[in-house]
Amino acid sequence: MVATTASAPHIQASTPFLLEVANARKTFPGVVALDNVQLRVRAGTVHALMGENGAGKSTLMKIIAGVYMPDDGEVRLHGRPLQLTGPLDALEAGIAMIHQELNLMPYMTIAENIWIRREPLNALGFVDHAALADRTQALFDRLGIELDPELEVRHLSIAGRQMVEIAKAVSYESEVLIMDEPTSALTDREVEHLSRIINDLRDQGKGIIYITHKMDEVFEIADDISVFRDGQFIHEAPASELDANEIIRLMVGREVTQLFPKETVPIGDVVLAVKDLGLEGVFEGVSFDVHAGEILGIAGLVGSGRTNVAETLFGVTPATAGSVAIDGQEILIKSPHQAMLHGLALLTEDRKETGLFLSLSVLENMEIAVLRDGYTHGSFVAQHRLDQQCERMKQVLDVRTPDLEERIGNLSGGNQQKVLIGRWLMTKPRILILDEPTRGIDVGAKAEIHRLISELAGEGVAVIMISSELPEVLGMSDRIMVMHQGQVTGFLDRGDANQVSVMQLASAPATHA
Repeated sequence: MVATTASAPHIQASTPFLLEVANARKTFPGVVALDNVQLRVRAGTVHALMGENGAGKSTLMKIIAGVYMPDDGEVRLHGRPLQLTGPLDALEAGIAMIHQELNLMPYMTIAENIWIRREPLNALGFVDHAALADRTQALFDRLGIELDPELEVRHLSIAGRQMVEIAKAVSYESEVLIMDEPTSALTDREVEHLSRIINDLRDQGKGIIYITHKMDEVFEIADDISVFRDGQFIHEAPASELDANEIIRLMVGREVTQLFPKETVPIGDVVLAVKDLGLEGVFEGVSFDVHAGEILGIAGLVGSGRTNVAETLFGVTPATAGSVAIDGQEILIKSPHQAMLHGLALLTEDRKETGLFLSLSVLENMEIAVLRDGYTHGSFVAQHRLDQQCERMKQVLDVRTPDLEERIGNLSGGNQQKVLIGRWLMTKPRILILDEPTRGIDVGAKAEIHRLISELAGEGVAVIMISSELPEVLGMSDRIMVMHQGQVTGFLDRGDANQVSVMQLASAPATHA
């Protein structure tokens, strides 16, 4: 039976804490984001903070990092209250944060991003770029990061940008380091690399607050775990006293019986046929079919070309070679608009950069793909009918927002992702391309998204699902296409696929295709 009230903390009151948050409360218009919550972090430990999207985790972290001012409550470092009026106050106090949504400046170099406002100056008072590069290289050598300090951030993959954010946070030599979903875009090898960095920081006596939705990570690195639900503190315990099922029960207040609710549905005719598709300098010779009712998973390491194939199919970057046919008829797709006319939809992997209009409302973000699709009369929009459809989609996906007029930038990352999924479901696509559909989404919401994907396949939609999480690919796919360095290295049927067979193909040249 899951407790509905906060459990008694396991740490004795006499134990000194590096960081404490007491009775924190934060409200936004129509939403109580935090209600009298607490958090206590010991020096030299990793404290995992678990909870569903909207549980209040990121809001609390932003209070600790000085981004938000609490309505009530107190933040203490070494037992002394902190008055944080902005992020600079937190940094000066010894608190640094790696945000879930990356906040780098794309047209500045890696070195400039890491040391902004702290650049070394020459005798004339100008930035000493040689010294800046040397300082960055020294930091990268210490952390084992292999990136060129003088490369502009816009040329990096999402995983590369994530590593820069990690290096930037470490560069402050802070006592408290907050990591909000730091591995969401990292490969398994990069996750191992980050684990080594975390262990080194823990050995140095740092206190690390770690937010993730990946259970395996929690038990590999966490010393203590706190669980939040609906803006309230629920439980705190040593990681050794909890298991994954107990954490899930505490997070969602109920059992999640099936994370991958894959149903066996009739597989129909070929809907999409791709032949020797190529994008010069990026990928080549990509061929595959997708049938009605089929979920084709695409696996591969970061840089394998998975996302590039998806974007080319959707006309974001038109192909330079090959052909695409729908229902046996060859088509030419040079823009997303043309792709949508042919019944394609694409959920992009980076919701902030390529998916959302952060300054607009939930309603505006959800309706934008269907404004011309039967919801207009002349120059007028049938807004009432459109509002009803968006409200229905909000309920189906359990988007946690006060109302559809709420600015989408105020929602948690997982709820933003649900809005994007709702946008594309409203187009009623025949071919749905999902690039990292559950990135940054909690375990309860993942099960719901997986259920929706399975239901869509059951309705005859052809689904292409790209994911960096092998359990997701293995659990949801009828077939898996594996890529390596811009080429297809093989296909695996559901019954023959496992983590070893996928990784062998993902790490090998294209000799199996």
